[in-house]
Amino acid sequence: MAKHVVIGAGSIGTNVARLLAERGESVRIVTRSGSGPEHRLIDRVAADASDPSRLTELSRGAEVIYHCANPPSYTMWERLLPPLQTAAITAAKANDAVLALTGSLYAYGPQPGGRMNEHTPMAATGHKGRLRRRMWEQALAGGIRTVEVRGSDYIGKDANGIYSLLIKSALQKGKAAWITGHLDMPHTFTFNGDMAQALITLASEERAWGRPWHVPSPTAVTIRELARRYAVAAGRPPIKLIQIPRSVTRTAGLIVPIAREMAEMDYQWYAPFHMDATETADTFRLTATDLDTAVRDEVS
Repeated sequence: MAKHVVIGAGSIGTNVARLLAERGESVRIVTRSGSGPEHRLIDRVAADASDPSRLTELSRGAEVIYHCANPPSYTMWERLLPPLQTAAITAAKANDAVLALTGSLYAYGPQPGGRMNEHTPMAATGHKGRLRRRMWEQALAGGIRTVEVRGSDYIGKDANGIYSLLIKSALQKGKAAWITGHLDMPHTFTFNGDMAQALITLASEERAWGRPWHVPSPTAVTIRELARRYAVAAGRPPIKLIQIPRSVTRTAGLIVPIAREMAEMDYQWYAPFHMDATETADTFRLTATDLDTAVRDEVS
């Protein structure tokens, strides 16, 4: 019987499980494959977390359930996320556990000046943003103790983000990187280790339950500046960045499903995108990891 149950073994679930185990807490991590970090206090279980009965059984005795699972492709969201959310809520209610949700900024949609804090209205018009809003509202209406921790695009070791998808290969080969976004717009990036720490902290704080909070993150930087810092951390010359015209990805979206899904969210990359986490930082004394520290963590 584990005190904490973690759904998903991506960079967030893995960080949550490791942090808890390093504190001496017993953890069960649930994935379809049975993957996850190796540690004597981490029990890795292969199971379908979208099965409410199975997840409820695996969560017996848990004080907190951390929902850190996310499908690898936008095209899977509508099919896979709702069953996972329903199962997590069911398991939390049956076991009187706190449900800590790994959230994003998608539910806000485009905002004036690109600025968002914990009280920004959820005004998304795209289907993925509306889905995120419905899922949070479902959790609030589920009769459970819950909190949603929202972060921006991840950086850090094993993060599935701009470095791994667009910059890493170009940096290693000394070639140009093709970027689907404006190179000189400030954008908030969240260190995945800070997301894990925030999830653990806020799940244990009664005053955090019942509302969303933002992860304290470094000051927003441009893609150009972030790429420069990756080059410095890797000890390599700066690479050339080529901005793909926005019209190209939008035209591709008429034919290619994943391009269409990406185009729906491209407002995040063609205008300033600032996540304000001042209230979280002040209330719970959480701080952001230095940007260069996060960059070195991902490059190493």
